[in-house]
Amino acid sequence: MKSDARVVVIGGGVVGASVLYHLTRAGWKDVLLLERGELTCGSTWHAAGGMHTLNGDPNVARLQQYTINLYKDLERISGQSCGLHMPGGIMLAGTRERFDWLKMAQARGRYLGMDLELISADEAARVFPIIDKRHFVGALLDPIEGHVDPYGVTHAYAKAAQIGGAQVVRHTRVIDLKARRDGSWDVITEGGNVHAEHVVNAGGLWAREVGRMVGLELPILAMQHQYLITEDLPALKGQKELLTCIDFEGEIYTRQERAGVLLGTYERAGVPWSPLQTPWDFTHSLLPEDLDRIAPSLEVGFQHFPALGEVGIRKVVNGPFTFAPDGNPLVGPVRGLTNFWVACGVMAGFSQGGGVGLALSQWMVEGDPGADVWAMDVARYGDWATLAYTNAKVRENYSRRFRIRFPNEELTAARPLRTTPVYERLQAEHAVFGDYCGLEHALWFAPSAAEATEAITFHRSNAHPHVAAECQAVREAVGLLEISNYGKFEVTGPATEEWLSYVMANRAPKVGRIALTPMLNERGKLIGDFTLCRLAAERVFLICTYAAQEYYRRWFERHAPPQGVTVRPCAMEYVGLSVAGPRSRALLQSLTRADLSSAAFPFLSFRQLDVGMIPALVGRISFTGDLGYEIWVTTEYQRALYDLLKAAGAEQGLKLFGGRALNTLRIEKSFGTWAREYRPIYGPYEAGLGRFVDLKKGEFVGRAAALEERDSGGALRLVTFTVDASDADASGDEPVWHDGKVVGWVTSGAYGHSVRQSLALAYIPATLAGESSGFEIEIIGERRKALRQPAAIFDPAGSRMRA
Repeated sequence: MKSDARVVVIGGGVVGASVLYHLTRAGWKDVLLLERGELTCGSTWHAAGGMHTLNGDPNVARLQQYTINLYKDLERISGQSCGLHMPGGIMLAGTRERFDWLKMAQARGRYLGMDLELISADEAARVFPIIDKRHFVGALLDPIEGHVDPYGVTHAYAKAAQIGGAQVVRHTRVIDLKARRDGSWDVITEGGNVHAEHVVNAGGLWAREVGRMVGLELPILAMQHQYLITEDLPALKGQKELLTCIDFEGEIYTRQERAGVLLGTYERAGVPWSPLQTPWDFTHSLLPEDLDRIAPSLEVGFQHFPALGEVGIRKVVNGPFTFAPDGNPLVGPVRGLTNFWVACGVMAGFSQGGGVGLALSQWMVEGDPGADVWAMDVARYGDWATLAYTNAKVRENYSRRFRIRFPNEELTAARPLRTTPVYERLQAEHAVFGDYCGLEHALWFAPSAAEATEAITFHRSNAHPHVAAECQAVREAVGLLEISNYGKFEVTGPATEEWLSYVMANRAPKVGRIALTPMLNERGKLIGDFTLCRLAAERVFLICTYAAQEYYRRWFERHAPPQGVTVRPCAMEYVGLSVAGPRSRALLQSLTRADLSSAAFPFLSFRQLDVGMIPALVGRISFTGDLGYEIWVTTEYQRALYDLLKAAGAEQGLKLFGGRALNTLRIEKSFGTWAREYRPIYGPYEAGLGRFVDLKKGEFVGRAAALEERDSGGALRLVTFTVDASDADASGDEPVWHDGKVVGWVTSGAYGHSVRQSLALAYIPATLAGESSGFEIEIIGERRKALRQPAAIFDPAGSRMRA
């Protein structure tokens, strides 16, 4: 074993081996993989080896496509068979709702280049003859599905990496990690020490333990997972290989295993394994079988696939593998730890392992993953993702693996966890709450406690008329919204303006003013959308997307100057309420001695004001696109502020509104939001944010790329559509058609109650941005006529915000 390496990858499962291979492919040859046992020991060796291209996040789906397409090249490079079987796959729908879901999955696949086909139950029985078609209403066919040999794939990655210059050392357990002052690492093993510039935690079942070596508690948990292999099925004799299959109602998956069938299940009564610490002596081991636990799923499976009930069980496998709370991997650099990277929680290793290795290697070598990997980024979790929270959410996610997640569905595990001081006040007003980073926030308000439940659906729900009333109040009178679920930073010090000018694309505002600005990466792509509120020469308040707070902190630390500026996160230190609507000025003016006239307090003003007895930070800005104010206070004042605004607003017609109404109102104004319209695959000019990019102010991160995009115009355009929809609206990821071809995709959609039209924000080619007709948006399998709007459908001139 070498004593020095550029990178040490810890863990010899499929993910660690993929990372090692991709690092060599990216040009880093001095790389070392350390495995405590043999390659594949842990979770990889007992995996079922299934692979598929579909994923709820299109960007993750692209990486899954890459992974599957890589296997033939990997075999050629390494000389090692991956045991590749590609019979195609079928997803079975047992209800009309599930068939609607398949229609939406097919639609997402259109703009990803997937050749997916919806078929009837009769056709499903023809191509997958072991089903009883009476239990199904239809199915979705995917030709790019199959399974691989876990041993073969892992060794193919390892051999290809070794051909590229990497070293693989087995039977060498890492027992500690020590950081050096220069950012490099001493990797301490049972067989000696290695000095490494970078460390990658690809520890799989032991990723938590490796993380704890550096003071990190990763939000992952292993679940027991069972599958069985049947004896030979006579019906398969002499037939071509059976399609892989997902039966959603049975919550099971199947594939052919020699002349039998492998059947696995994600049962609702899932059981965690070793929830506190993974034993180091667990290698090529399995857990005791527990068929009683999965008996309900097996019973359904034998009804749906009668041939399986006619043969015996040859083998039962019960083995652990790890999940993050949302089921997606944890990938990327860890904030606060120089050159420490993670690639773990990859529960679908043979669908995602290649994409994870590609993204992480590019991140390490080029400083950027080269794709939008937000859904996998380890920075999406904050300190609220504790061990107990992770346990609750992983068990929920596991139990729902094959269940529908409706666009308006809020999951219940680990709730309520975090609440603001006005939570009980909003609860008393019959708020229906959502969960955002573990924080409760009001989605909409019901007229009574008995009605404060939303029916989950792909169509307009029972919340529709109540959200309409909230929107009407904002547009005609005044609405009150809690806005605590934003991220916040306080930037102070003599270098504040200089630093902000470097990391943000726009110029810092003058004292007492607000500026809106994108934040770009070196490729000129959108990684943030900020409101800069300047309180003093050396103090600026940043408001941003709360879910990305750790992501931003990591970026700020990477680009921090050596001295002269302090960046302090303060999301839960400052909580907020917003008033919006034509009577919002009258309401707030009745509570403060400050002059709130447009002359004295114009649009985009920001000051410290006393609201009643309460010291507050007040900005004249509103995401509703109407006259409005955001009022920020420290936590101890929020209840008093709420009571004050509520009492004073009675004569102004004040009404509470929630996140659903806000989403509708911002789409009526064509306002984008980060993680939907603004993501690292879009540039500022493509997203319509070019007016907030100041190319004259000097150098800033991404300036050269932004200048190039301005001159070229970019490839895409974010546009607004009105949609001919009757009972269901776009919600995101629907394809946009033009003249019979898929040309773009929806980022957000809602019914615009103020304008009485269904609306969608979408990206289309810049070459089509001048067209208004000929467009369609596919909603639940139906192509609906859509008209591109030249500007925001509500108040396109923005006069109401500036009134």
